[in-house]
Amino acid sequence: MKLLVKPGEKISMKDFDPSWTGAFSDKDEALEKLTSDIERMSELQDKLYADNRYGLLIIFQALDAAGKDGTIKHVMSGINPQGCHVVSFKNPSAEELDHDYLWRCEKNVPEKGRIGIFNRSYYEEVLAVRVHPEFLENQHLPNDGKNGKIWKQRFEQINSFEKYLTENGIVILKFYLNVSKKEQKKRFLERIDKPEKNWKFSAADVKEREHWDDYMNAYEDVFNNTSTDWAPWFVIPADKKWFTRTTVAGIIVQTLEELKLEYPTVSKQHLDELQKAKQILLEEK
Repeated sequence: MKLLVKPGEKISMKDFDPSWTGAFSDKDEALEKLTSDIERMSELQDKLYADNRYGLLIIFQALDAAGKDGTIKHVMSGINPQGCHVVSFKNPSAEELDHDYLWRCEKNVPEKGRIGIFNRSYYEEVLAVRVHPEFLENQHLPNDGKNGKIWKQRFEQINSFEKYLTENGIVILKFYLNVSKKEQKKRFLERIDKPEKNWKFSAADVKEREHWDDYMNAYEDVFNNTSTDWAPWFVIPADKKWFTRTTVAGIIVQTLEELKLEYPTVSKQHLDELQKAKQILLEEK
């Protein structure tokens, strides 16, 4: 079972099993690895901040009830809040619609040394907007921006944008949490039956299920056109939350380790100053 959409490879959503749990023999084994990776991620985040050459942008896309919020909550639980920023993108505001579709995301890209998380992103512009093309009417596009080439143009624009970011030190991880239609139904019913989860459910969520096949086709096209060498897509099985969280954490840790992050070295003059400061402190009465 593969998770990475190899750049240039044409895939089908049928290639990915939402219930797959890999080599883990049980949930406890996976959670043990998750705990270890959370601790390691905390160490690497500290180095990321001190190194200050890279920023990490993590993009989560999924259908409703796939577990984006829970994955972010659990995987990032050991991160220093000062070094991490989460943005959840809802329906665009009037101000945002007056700008290009990348604007609201671009201004939230993390700076060097920090981790930024997008809960949904500019990919909604080739997903939800593609499934509901009437949304384009609110985007104030020029006439030639509404023709049949718009999706191909947006794929090219997104690829160029992400290449620009990576060439300037922003490492991009893109996760699609792949929940099955059956499991989504189960989670929706749970949100209805449990009072403490009622707030999570909207009647619009069921309405969107009617477009399931349209979304699968749109996602397939996104993966086939925007999984690149500089910003590949990972399709993460999401029917088992414990596997989703463990897998995402492992990929983040591996990505940070591959950056070969280092604490800054200081000059001999700085070291001499440190020793003088230490001596002063030790001589204090």
